[in-house]
Amino acid sequence: MAEQPGPILIVEDDADIASVLARGLALHGYDTLCEARADRAFHIICTLPLRAAIVDVMLGPESGVDLVRKSRAQGFRKPVLMLSALAEVGDRAEGLEAGADDYIVKPFSFEELLARLQVQERRIEERGAMPGFDPAARTLRGRGVRVELTEREANLLAMLYRNTGRILPRGVIFDTLWAGEGTSSDNIVDVYVGYLRKKLSPAEAFGIDIQTVRNRGFMLVRLEDPGT
Repeated sequence: MAEQPGPILIVEDDADIASVLARGLALHGYDTLCEARADRAFHIICTLPLRAAIVDVMLGPESGVDLVRKSRAQGFRKPVLMLSALAEVGDRAEGLEAGADDYIVKPFSFEELLARLQVQERRIEERGAMPGFDPAARTLRGRGVRVELTEREANLLAMLYRNTGRILPRGVIFDTLWAGEGTSSDNIVDVYVGYLRKKLSPAEAFGIDIQTVRNRGFMLVRLEDPGT
């Protein structure tokens, strides 16, 4: 089973705008989550594998800019679009310097937002390709070595790589890759992580390592770019 893309998180305290964005994105095949508070949004960003985030600059007394800055520091690498009625160059610069990929001034057309989102998704996809990994053939090349992966191993590796440097809880991995198949225990995640580690040994040959973070989950880290 191919890994399904996660939802887009909409962080907007104007319920009408959030609803319009959610409905529009749904019509184009996107799943969404809506949150009005920065603290709850940050928790979602830290615990769920999201596809992207759309963040308003002003969230009542809270700052969307601070939310983006904290999220990037936490390791969130997916596209972030900021929305704001503030159109000054300094305001745009502040949002972009915090880590936003794009800054859209209100009022805006939904078509413009969708186009900008798709541009950022393509950029993430282009720069996020894993060196030596052919997901179609389910093979991975490292320094002087080539391994073949099962479909499940390839999906798990792709999910971990897209979240490089970020801890993925065992339950999140299980829900994404095994939900709905009748598997009752998330211990299956540990089993497949073990399979991957054996195939990716020595880790230095592939330039990546899958680490276990006790009581939290798993995290892929880059060691060095392997020769292929």
